[in-house]
Amino acid sequence: MDAFELALRLGATGLESDVWCTADGVAVLDHDGRVAHRFARSRSIARVRRSDLPAHIPDWVDLFELARRHSVPVSLDIKGDDPDTIADAVLDAVEPAWRPHVWLCHPDIDVTLRLRKRHRDARLVDSTRLHRIAEGPERRAARLANAGVDAINMRIDDWNGGLTTLFHRFGVHTLGWDLQHEHQLRPGLRMGLDGIFSDHVDRMVDVARDEFGPGV
Repeated sequence: MDAFELALRLGATGLESDVWCTADGVAVLDHDGRVAHRFARSRSIARVRRSDLPAHIPDWVDLFELARRHSVPVSLDIKGDDPDTIADAVLDAVEPAWRPHVWLCHPDIDVTLRLRKRHRDARLVDSTRLHRIAEGPERRAARLANAGVDAINMRIDDWNGGLTTLFHRFGVHTLGWDLQHEHQLRPGLRMGLDGIFSDHVDRMVDVARDEFGPGV
């Protein structure tokens, strides 16, 4: 939570994390999804009750309350083997008026389309790589638009200006991740990505303000 609060102080206009469900159905935030055990090898969070997790692992509701206080959106990568249960746990904690500020990302397009049928008021993101789009970008853009999926998220080296224009033509938002350095940040902003993800918030904010002005 300290890292999220620091990101906001540095000027981030959104927050991102990975979300898992514990054995007793609590949505928590962690990158690897595994926790150490005193007498055995590490265990999956999905097999551990919330009360047995380390204190530094926050609940999803902790991040949601922080985001709501600062009026910023949150992007969550759904992890684990039961994405439907995780999405339910995330959205059950969010009142309907705030659900459009929560972006749920998943790497399997079929899962994303299934979640759209289950949750009409959530923001959904096809989180993929260009080489995994077997049908080609234009057909993927049409498929996402027809299903009402809000955005596509790819690594920065998959993107170019033509692709952002293509997806925008279908009304699909474009997100880029792994923009860590200036030589990635500037092209990403200039090609029209709607959102960018970086571990270096100060660097990201400095480049964005340089490109678009101090009010960004």
